[in-house]
Amino acid sequence: MGLLVLNFGMAIKILLLFMVVNTVHGIGANWGTQASHPLPPPSVVKLLKDNGVQKVKLFDAESNVLNALRGSGIEVMVGIPNDMLYTLANSVDSAEKWVQRNVSIHVSSNSVDIRYVAVGNEPFLSTYNGTFLATTFPALKNIQAALIKAGLSNRVKVTVPLNADVYQSSTEQPSTGNFRPDINDLMVEITNFLSLNGAPFTVNIYPFISLYNDANFPLDYAFFDGYSSPINDNGRIYTNVFDANYDTLVWALQKNGFGNLSIIVGEIGWPTDGNLNANIRLAQRFNQGFMSHISGNRGTPMRPGPVDAYLFSLIDEDAKSIQPGNFERHWGIFYYDGTPKYNLSLGGNSGGLIAASNIKYLPRRWCVLSPSASPQDPQVVPSVSYACSRADCTNLGYGTSCANLDAGQNISYAFNSYYQEKNQLDSACKFPNLSVITTNDPSVGECRFKIMIQTTNSMNEGFSLEPVNMLLQMLMLLLPLLLIK
Repeated sequence: MGLLVLNFGMAIKILLLFMVVNTVHGIGANWGTQASHPLPPPSVVKLLKDNGVQKVKLFDAESNVLNALRGSGIEVMVGIPNDMLYTLANSVDSAEKWVQRNVSIHVSSNSVDIRYVAVGNEPFLSTYNGTFLATTFPALKNIQAALIKAGLSNRVKVTVPLNADVYQSSTEQPSTGNFRPDINDLMVEITNFLSLNGAPFTVNIYPFISLYNDANFPLDYAFFDGYSSPINDNGRIYTNVFDANYDTLVWALQKNGFGNLSIIVGEIGWPTDGNLNANIRLAQRFNQGFMSHISGNRGTPMRPGPVDAYLFSLIDEDAKSIQPGNFERHWGIFYYDGTPKYNLSLGGNSGGLIAASNIKYLPRRWCVLSPSASPQDPQVVPSVSYACSRADCTNLGYGTSCANLDAGQNISYAFNSYYQEKNQLDSACKFPNLSVITTNDPSVGECRFKIMIQTTNSMNEGFSLEPVNMLLQMLMLLLPLLLIK
């Protein structure tokens, strides 16, 4: 009888283990809000739920976004921008107030399932020239102390989303990986702190950037469907750069005594425009390949099991900085209006992506180059420069979705971008003897001439002041009569 009980107990353990191993680890998504016409937060939350996205990573802690997430059941990572690190590093009181305002109140009052606080965003990028080296760790410690004081440290964990350049390998083999020498001591301190507090190491991995930065990078190695020259690292075979990059981190952690520390892939994705290799075909190939790659919970050669990851990103952001490249505004799996860019199964939605619902657009009209105007008009260059400096023209140029436009169509695209950015105000289509408003869609092939969505700002900006001016004039006329005693 005792043997039977023992075998039954073992069977239960094996069954539970099987269930854990074969559970699809829920995919997350990054929700950025640097857009001129952002979708309403409730619409984005519905979009997340409709597409089976179980986790969301934010870059700040906007109250309207967090309010929309209450009661949704979606796990949330809130973010602290880099420009706040100095204040939080130098003031425990500021850290406590930040946690109270951006975490405690939403967890207790609004039922927002906040799981992580991301302290900074890739603060150790070499391009920052050490700006945040002295403030990131103190800010991390102060936020952790504030979470402890608020009684939330068991529920909400701190982390620092880091770019993959915080570690490196001396060869193409992951086993030679370690933290970057110039920040090695700091990385060990931070990693030890995360480990002591049961918090994860968060890393952003971008095979696209590897390809973008190196013209000789083998294209197929960036994807998940086969590579002709796989890397053999002491018997561990690597057929894609994601696994190799991830395991380089695993080796770096292991060499410094943190081999069991949990890892979150904070950002991974592929852009669809703004560069020769940023297109819908390659983005679909990469993102679907990644989803298939992690769906079986195979993990990587060094770290088998589920991969905890957040796709970058959910929706395009037309107001992002393009300093890294024009592709920065095109990482979304959805366009600015919440329509899917391509067919993508996120595991639970085998039928493909589901578009945002009940989205309202501005009227169907566009600002284009007038038929009577010449592309050689001397006013064209300054007008296009003005429009593109104040709107989004990153779809134009070599290798982009609008690369095949002629000169006149390029000018029209620039004019319309500015016109839509300004919510179709008549005054925004007044380029000197060059522009005209049309109701005929000027889109060409895959080059879409946008019509912006309605937002609170667009409705206010498009509001005519003429009735208000008339009312003020009437009041001015009546004022002397009202003052008569």
